[in-house]
Amino acid sequence: MGIDPGAANLGFGIVRVEGSHMVALDGGVVETTPDQPMERRLERIHRALVELLAWHEPAAMAIEEVYFGRNVRSAMAVGQASGVAMLAAAERGVGCFAYTPQAIKMAVCGSGAAGKSQVQRMVGTLLGLPEPPEPDHAADALAVAICHGNGSGHRGAVAVAREAGAPRGERIAG
Repeated sequence: MGIDPGAANLGFGIVRVEGSHMVALDGGVVETTPDQPMERRLERIHRALVELLAWHEPAAMAIEEVYFGRNVRSAMAVGQASGVAMLAAAERGVGCFAYTPQAIKMAVCGSGAAGKSQVQRMVGTLLGLPEPPEPDHAADALAVAICHGNGSGHRGAVAVAREAGAPRGERIAG
């Protein structure tokens, strides 16, 4: 299961790995509205992820690392949504792995500087979809799942886990 964290739009993507072949099982966006208090938005995200985890029973959850740009408030909200996703996974005993945006783009497109439309097209191609997945948050979440599923991001996850203070290995939660 791949997660593109966000408090307004949290993307999720479920991919089944069959040897060297991957198949998309599900993908979409958990949406919340800005007129709700943050705790209600996070509750909605948590409830939705708990249902998805129960339904799909993924072996792992891969999450795009939070990018801290200029907007600290936005980065905090994304971090909170990421934490809620990890909590939902931990409650089901599902291990969490984090990947940088560059590692995900490299795994899917071969370039860490790939643009959003290029990622969408490559996700569609890699998963054999008739068209690139929409919206872009769902495509990004599927890209995270692909990154983890094909193992190309494994070294990045190990490095992120070590930076986060996790014991040697790749898990950051679960």
